[in-house]
Amino acid sequence: MSPAPFPAHPPDVARAPLSEFELIARFFADRDRGPGIALGVGDDCALISPRPGQQVAVSVDTMVCGTHFFSDQPPAAVGHKALAAALSDLAAMGAEPLGALLALTLPKVDESWLQAFADGMGALADRLKVPLIGGDTTRGPLAISVTVLGQVPSGAALRRAGAEPGALVVVSGSLGGAFAGLQAEQERREADRESQGQADPACSRFFWPEPRLALGKALRGRTRTAIDLSDGLLADLGHICEASGCGARLQAETIPRDPLLADWPQGAALAAALSGGDDYELLFSWPARQRDELRPLAAALQLPLAVIGEFTASAGVQVLDASGNPVLPTERGFDHFRAD
Repeated sequence: MSPAPFPAHPPDVARAPLSEFELIARFFADRDRGPGIALGVGDDCALISPRPGQQVAVSVDTMVCGTHFFSDQPPAAVGHKALAAALSDLAAMGAEPLGALLALTLPKVDESWLQAFADGMGALADRLKVPLIGGDTTRGPLAISVTVLGQVPSGAALRRAGAEPGALVVVSGSLGGAFAGLQAEQERREADRESQGQADPACSRFFWPEPRLALGKALRGRTRTAIDLSDGLLADLGHICEASGCGARLQAETIPRDPLLADWPQGAALAAALSGGDDYELLFSWPARQRDELRPLAAALQLPLAVIGEFTASAGVQVLDASGNPVLPTERGFDHFRAD
């Protein structure tokens, strides 16, 4: 993901008489039922039973206050994004969710914050049918880790490896919206320090991302290669190229930019789309001979799918303008340990 220099202090939260187990019972119980869940919250482990012939996909995602979200960010949005970011990894593998586990580190117990957080996470979990089957709570600086478990038919999982020269590079939705929203929110906070709890409406893509689970499932059997765009298009496409032993050539004018970038200078808008991160769209390879099949797939999913280039035999990722000249972005995407 693409963090920014957020204030590092957690929310001011008042001490409350809830114990750890009372906290779990009040805010996170009764969300552990679903197909394949043999045993949910309340024991030392959850028990899950995937359908016969399925492999289990597992991923974990962590968000830290001051690194991934504002200390006064709406807690419902924090809960939503924590689950959405983890589910996006299942989408990238073509997996269907089985359940999720939540590890929540809190400086203190604030019941109103917890209720809103649980509501935000629960609304997405209910809509996408993701049971919350366990987790852990502890005291410390505010941080949220979500582990997701999914199932995918044996041998059918999408992977980073498998892209071949000549295949098309395809991306869902539009790019740069999360980065643009974050920039708008940071500018608003700098201009109006007295109303930091009132988020800029433009930051919806940053606060409320949508995991592309339906697209991931639809890609099974049609392609072997996909990744979700959390660190930025160039960075994540680079992961595919490295794993596949190939390169890619992109056409800058075909890269779908979020409407929030419409008034940005052309170079800045392209940079946001290439490197902004946190969009959680899917990027995947697609056979060139089946290009015409992308349009009905996009219509069925009600989701734009754009061909933005092709994979190449030569290593590296190139971005070319309409005249065929290389575009040289200054950033390739976010890396936690190179952010400073």
